[in-house]
Amino acid sequence: MRISVLAENIAGPHAAAEHGLSYMIEFDNRKVLFDTGQSDIFLKNAGSMDIDLHEIDVVILSHGHFDHGNGLEHLNGGRLVCHPGCFVKRYRKSDNSYIGLKNTKDELEQKFALTTSSRPFHITDKIIFLCEIPRLTLFESRATSFVFEDGTPDFVMDDSALALILPEGLFVVTGCGHAGIVNTLEYAVRITGIETIFGIMGGFHLREDDLQTEETINYLQGKNVKNVLPSHCTSGAALTRFNAAFGTRPVKAGNIFEYAPSSVNSLLLKTGKRSAV
Repeated sequence: MRISVLAENIAGPHAAAEHGLSYMIEFDNRKVLFDTGQSDIFLKNAGSMDIDLHEIDVVILSHGHFDHGNGLEHLNGGRLVCHPGCFVKRYRKSDNSYIGLKNTKDELEQKFALTTSSRPFHITDKIIFLCEIPRLTLFESRATSFVFEDGTPDFVMDDSALALILPEGLFVVTGCGHAGIVNTLEYAVRITGIETIFGIMGGFHLREDDLQTEETINYLQGKNVKNVLPSHCTSGAALTRFNAAFGTRPVKAGNIFEYAPSSVNSLLLKTGKRSAV
């Protein structure tokens, strides 16, 4: 498994940053583009990292927010998979600013072979898009700062994640984690039947050093998760707690994380251009 960070909030060597997320995931003989950030930065960074996005097998959109899907404007053709709720008009409650996708569903259907699903969708037997994640915990997804066009609360029910089945257990990639990291991982375990969680990477949507952050850390420690890589929409206060608990390191644009059976306890971090696994 190789995950190349094409867009992130923090710039890395030879790679620009923006508030957004985009990963190229290479696993199980597939190349999956997970999110596209909010601009063409993911394309520029891919070029500097010697990554050919013409070779991707499928694009996965984690949810319908601008900083994860507006980069779709700069792609043409191929397969796109997402939750059917990605295309609603949505706004910040605080200032009524628009935070949904720039492209409509009709526009994206003209560019891509679009598949939408609210139920788990298998890319391969070992790559599963979780689609709609049940909200079961008492400390996650209980409040929202977003609203729909009619002013009703938007809990971002289209938020999802990708579950990869490795020999060492599940590795889960999140876009923003609006459903909650514990909810997401518990659903991945339920869908796959695999109890061991090898790692989790992506946006955790933890804004403070609060109960949700504490319970998330407790859960990950209780599950003995070897690789914890919070990024994107995880606040500095929460990142400080994760660093104290797991020794986490910043995820930067241009980073490349690789899994190999010879290093079963952690992912190898590389920067810059790719090399053979």
